[in-house]
Amino acid sequence: MILNQINYYLCKIIINEQKMGLFSFFKRDKEAKEDLNKGLEKTRTSVFDRISKAIIGKSTVDDEVLDNLEEILVTSDVGVDTTLKIIDRIQKRVARDKYLGTSELNMILKEEIAALLQENNSGDGSNFDLPEGKKPYVIMVVGVNGVGKTTTIGKLAYNFKMAGKKVMLGASDTFRAAAVDQLKIWADRVGVPIVSQGMGADPASVAFDTVKSAVAQDIDVVLIDTAGRLHNKVGLMNELSKIKKVCQKVIPNAPHEVLLVLDASTGQNAIEQARQFIAATEVNALALTKLDGTAKGGVVIGISDQFKIPVKYIGVGEKMENLQIFDRQEFVDSLFK
Repeated sequence: MILNQINYYLCKIIINEQKMGLFSFFKRDKEAKEDLNKGLEKTRTSVFDRISKAIIGKSTVDDEVLDNLEEILVTSDVGVDTTLKIIDRIQKRVARDKYLGTSELNMILKEEIAALLQENNSGDGSNFDLPEGKKPYVIMVVGVNGVGKTTTIGKLAYNFKMAGKKVMLGASDTFRAAAVDQLKIWADRVGVPIVSQGMGADPASVAFDTVKSAVAQDIDVVLIDTAGRLHNKVGLMNELSKIKKVCQKVIPNAPHEVLLVLDASTGQNAIEQARQFIAATEVNALALTKLDGTAKGGVVIGISDQFKIPVKYIGVGEKMENLQIFDRQEFVDSLFK
């Protein structure tokens, strides 16, 4: 009898904990969507207020409507090539469907943008899990100064830790004392170990020590900061190559991810930075920061389409939770809210 009562109460406790865990998950998911909606507010207002004005008095999508839409997308930093691709797709749908009302324009535009992002493998909406068989998973983070690179590393460390991962930071941006100090502050704030040698140290040496320490300490994910001087400096690009090579001395396929951080508020300049870095190193993931402070959120679409590199993370606020896994469907839904 007593044993049955104990089992009953244990089951009740477990069920309650599961309910609370599920509630917390949905709460976090709801808050993330609210942050995304708020973060894209300026872009949404800028783009769709102008589209609404462009179709006043129009019942069908004609050449004038498409010309206005083209101008709106280009000036919203979607980019010329990507904009022309979107307009061409809409023209084909108009021709195929014979009659396409302006009331349907937003829905068609939403579908075509989502399709472009899907084609470029952007925003699969996964979480902060890591691939099997890659431990430690090494992420080398690159980007020019001022884009929020070090802050992004801190926020990534927080989110990976919240996902139950053991995280280590490597301070390989040794050209600026402030960069090392800033990363140390983030390491303390998040509560993760950091490997550093101070300003002026060999960046590749710091990276080597970081990866070696991560292996010894059974770390799950390594985040290596790198120098962010101007993207047209040949020496900097050579340094990034050197860091990759020394990482591979410890782990053959490292770094598994070369994450380029770009400031979305710089619009077309972000695209130029992407072009320079992609030409110099094997970037395979993108993070777009500061989306909450700009009306240039269209740059996410343009960068994804032009470089065929998936946008993996977006920053939509100052809080650590505001660095989100990019989910293309949620992004498009929020943009067309």
